[in-house]
This record gives sequence, C-alpha cells and structure tokens, in this order.
Amino acid sequence: MTVGIVGYGAHLPRHRIKVEEIAKVWGADAPSYKKGLELREKSVPAPDQDVITLAVEAARNALARAQIGAQEIGAVYVGSESHPYAVKPTGTVVAEAIGAVPNCHCADFEFACKAGSEAMFVCTGLVKSGYIKYGLAIGADTSQGAPGDALEYSASAGAAAYIMGSENLVATIDLQHSFMTDTPDFWRREYQHYPQHAGRYTGEPAYFKHTLGASKALLEKSGMKPADFDFAVFHQPNGKFPMRVGKMLGFKREQLETGWLVPLLGNTYSGASPLGLTAILDIAKPGNKIFMCSYGSGSGSDAFILTVTDRIREAQDRAVKTRKLLDENKIYLEYGEYAKFRKKILKAE
Repeated sequence: MTVGIVGYGAHLPRHRIKVEEIAKVWGADAPSYKKGLELREKSVPAPDQDVITLAVEAARNALARAQIGAQEIGAVYVGSESHPYAVKPTGTVVAEAIGAVPNCHCADFEFACKAGSEAMFVCTGLVKSGYIKYGLAIGADTSQGAPGDALEYSASAGAAAYIMGSENLVATIDLQHSFMTDTPDFWRREYQHYPQHAGRYTGEPAYFKHTLGASKALLEKSGMKPADFDFAVFHQPNGKFPMRVGKMLGFKREQLETGWLVPLLGNTYSGASPLGLTAILDIAKPGNKIFMCSYGSGSGSDAFILTVTDRIREAQDRAVKTRKLLDENKIYLEYGEYAKFRKKILKAE
C-alpha cells in the first residue's frame, strides 16, 4: 500500500519580537545571534494562544486541503513539549474542535522537538497496516526560554498538521527511518517552567550525531544521494545548524532555503521541521523529491523521503500558505509586552 500525505496545514502567531529587542534588555551581543546563529526575529503566541489553538487552526487547514470529512480520521496525535495540561490530553480538545470524535484513537506525544515527526511516523504505520483510513499528526509548541537564557532568542511558537492516508495523496512517503540514543542534552523536570540545556553539548554529540545518523541510514536504505532531491529540510533550532548539517550530508543551500524558516520564525520545537515541510509543499511541483529529518533532545531523529504527486497543484491554494503566515500581518512587540504575553512577569494580586 502506498501511504502519504493527503492534506497539510500550518498556523503561526502574528506577534513577533526582534533579536535586538531581547538583546538590549540583557546587554547581549545581538549581532552574534543574527550573524552567528542567523536569527533575526521570532514568533510570540498571544495570551489567548496555546498548543491547542495553534493545532486546531493547522488541522483545519489540513482538512481543507485533504477535502475529507473529519469523522473519517481514525487517529489524532498531537506532538508537543508544551501541552497546556500536565494531566489531560491536548488531542481530545483538538479532535472535538475539528469534529473528529468520538470514533478515533487519540494520544499526546512528547519527544522534545521530534514529537511532531513522531506522530507522522506512527500515523503512517497505522494507515499502512490498514488499521485506520486517515490519521492526523500535529507538531505544535509554544516553546519556553528563561529570561536572559540563550534559548530566549529562538524559542517561538507554531503548528503544522498532516493528514496521512492512502488515497488522493499530495505526496507519498516512500521511506522513513528513526535513530536514537540516550543523550540528555536538554530537559525540563516536572513543575519547572523553563527547560535546562547543556550548552554546546547540544551540538556535536546531540543534534549532529542523531540528524546525521538518521539521514545517512535513510539515504543508504533508499540507495539515493543528496543530488537526487529537489528539497531538504532539517530540524532548525537556529539558522546555522540545519544549513551546516545539510552541507555535511552533501545538500546544497538552494535545496534547503525553501523550508528554512527559522531566521524569521525562531525555533518552533515540535513544529520546526514539519513547518519547514509545509513551506516546501506550498511551492512543490509533481515529481519533486523531498528529504526531511527532525531532531528531538534526549535524543533522536526521524527521517523521511517523500515524492510529490500531481494532486499537489489543486491542494496548495485550498488553505493559507506558510510563507504568507510568516511574512504578512506581523505585529512587533517590545520586551515588556513580550514578557507579559509569555507570563515572565505577572500582575500582583
């Protein structure tokens, strides 16, 4: 059975904060973030936005492109590391809001920044087995960064949703592969609002080892090489890492730029590589080959090879495109407004 993407969608907050605005508060060197890590600004969720609201909007866009009824969806999986509730699923609210209940399986996934691709991986397997007709996989986050921490310059918000099926595909998933080890480069304990990280350790033994491990294994499994692909997208915690890992594998910059959203969006964690894929699908043509690889701290990567089908042309304009969400109708915040939005400061009772 050929399985792939039937519909896809994205959603981003309108609010943004520039790197300079954060840097001037903490006396940091803004140019080092802009040039060294290639970060210029990031999205900021409004006070009434969370993983659920972002996921619902992305899912509705995916349904518009899929042209199916929500009650045909047999599984709803939401991957995030900022679920609104510690004990209560995100997925049930999303499923109810889009009309997928009651006859579907629901679960919340968490594997740091690869929870979204994890949901895609599982939905693909369930469809391929014949257990469900369609599965909805979502990667969404309103990521956290402590005041003054390096993460504050990149931690942002956004959601990407994918409906997996075996009919009327916009892109086939030809192969997928996962690679993981116990590498604790980033973590957040229960009751802690902000995560902790191991600084530079998050690079070579964490991000690069696992992204390269999954990517090389999948390329070997497929018998393909980077030159065989039209587009590639990798997890983007900053602007530098995905470009560097792409180059290490043999991809060229022009293959990476379409899905490279992080300089103007920030790191959307579970939504990062899935959102990059939505931007690629927005402009892809039939026959295009796409390589995608996520990364999640703790640590692991999921890699996928996709082929775009003829149906992509009719699906692209059925919902708002990702670059439009990224580039238009932006509202810039000052640091005080941003801190209030993100509850870094609270009004005294």
